[in-house]
Amino acid sequence: MSSYLLDIDNWKRKDHFHFFRQFEEPFFGVTVNVDCTNAYKTAKENGISFFLYYLYHSLHSANAIEPFRYRIVDDQVVVYARSNASPTINRPDGTFGFSYIDYYPDLREFLIHAKKEIERIQNSSGLVPAEPGQNVIHYSSLPWVRFTSLAHARAFSFKDSIPKISFGKMVEEHGRQTMPMSVHVHHALMDGFHVGQYIDLFEDLLNHPKL
Repeated sequence: MSSYLLDIDNWKRKDHFHFFRQFEEPFFGVTVNVDCTNAYKTAKENGISFFLYYLYHSLHSANAIEPFRYRIVDDQVVVYARSNASPTINRPDGTFGFSYIDYYPDLREFLIHAKKEIERIQNSSGLVPAEPGQNVIHYSSLPWVRFTSLAHARAFSFKDSIPKISFGKMVEEHGRQTMPMSVHVHHALMDGFHVGQYIDLFEDLLNHPKL
């Protein structure tokens, strides 16, 4: 995996990095409702899983915003060339497993590999740990809950800097479909400005879907 070390000493966020990395809980999060009317329609008209369709656009958006590809490794900031996905996959028996889905810029190629991984998880048991590596984003979906906030289970003794993005129950109001989304990120690596960039790009892709 192509990556390089960020030059922290010459980084304009150097002070922010050193300040927030000392926190016991350095993550901050926001929850927003995104309009997914056009994206849902496009996915259904083309026989595409809506989950995989919005997961692809989320990954596309996150990869376009560089700080979402930053990770803290051995007190250094590693910049990965690409962030992949490690989403939870629900099973018919009510359990879930961790998966590992590579990001491909081409939607069709992404769907081919993602479907194989989902099938692998659904035909297994246990948590099925994802492949090792820091260059992932932790995804989860709660399609039963229209949440307005969300907190994650955390092991504070484990040094973690991986972004966490969750999606909730889609609902229709006044002819439009919306879905709650929560984004939690490490404050030493990015600020609300960068999260806003990600959300704006993601919403734009959902509102102007392309195949």
